[in-house]
Amino acid sequence: MTVESRSVSDVGLKRPMNEDSFCSNDDEGLYVVADGMGGHAHGEVASRIAVDTIEDFVKLTSGDQDITWPYGIDEGLTLNSNRLKTSIRFANQKLLEHTQQESDCEGMATTVVAVLVEDNVADIGHVGDSRVYLVRGGAIRCLTSDHSWVNEQVMSGVIDSDQARSHPLRNVVTRALGGKPDLEVDVQTLELETDDRILLCSDGLTTMLDDGAILDIVLQGGASKPNGLSRLRIVTAGRIIRRRSCFGYLDFGLPACSKAPSPPPGAFRECRFGRGPITLNAIVSVSDDG
Repeated sequence: MTVESRSVSDVGLKRPMNEDSFCSNDDEGLYVVADGMGGHAHGEVASRIAVDTIEDFVKLTSGDQDITWPYGIDEGLTLNSNRLKTSIRFANQKLLEHTQQESDCEGMATTVVAVLVEDNVADIGHVGDSRVYLVRGGAIRCLTSDHSWVNEQVMSGVIDSDQARSHPLRNVVTRALGGKPDLEVDVQTLELETDDRILLCSDGLTTMLDDGAILDIVLQGGASKPNGLSRLRIVTAGRIIRRRSCFGYLDFGLPACSKAPSPPPGAFRECRFGRGPITLNAIVSVSDDG
């Protein structure tokens, strides 16, 4: 099975600094997107540490050499799911150690989505509200479930998905690297089919475009060509510009609410309010070698 990949990241319209980081390593079959949080607390440092640590551990475990697995091995998971889960937990440990050594980094955190492809199987790990999408047979499906306050409310039936998109607390992440030592990592295994496309993205994309809009661009050939991710980025930026102009105010992402609820204890609040950065990492054109 042959796999091609494309990656792009854009700082967006609000911030001078991009707090997203990504890895696109075709040799290892590893693809990662991390969305740093913390602003002055160096979210860009958090995302870079996470991506580098994950890539280093995956490389370390790609051969036959004996190594020590810091958290043991879960016999109920595939080897590659174990590699992803352990690498993400190890990245979390590295972030916590960094904040202990650098006091000005206290409060930094990051989301992570990672895909490890081997033969016709993709193992997926994620923490936070960055997402992994599968495009197959003309349909799009989100493979991950956001670790966010609004998604928890949607899952429990308190609000619906339309209300979640405009909720005052939609930028509150309930699980992220850099929070606590006993990080829970969601992992899954997907059997790939010919012509599958997998899209990893930060919420800079999904807060601006719904799944249907993303699918339309992908089906038009967007994500399967070298400039395809740039098209997704440009369309997203166009939506942002039009929305800012239409509503006539800058921080359009946070609706006025005199009784906005407080974030739950231990949650992380992202401070971009919908105007970037945007990071996209696509595994495209999965095809048979023959």
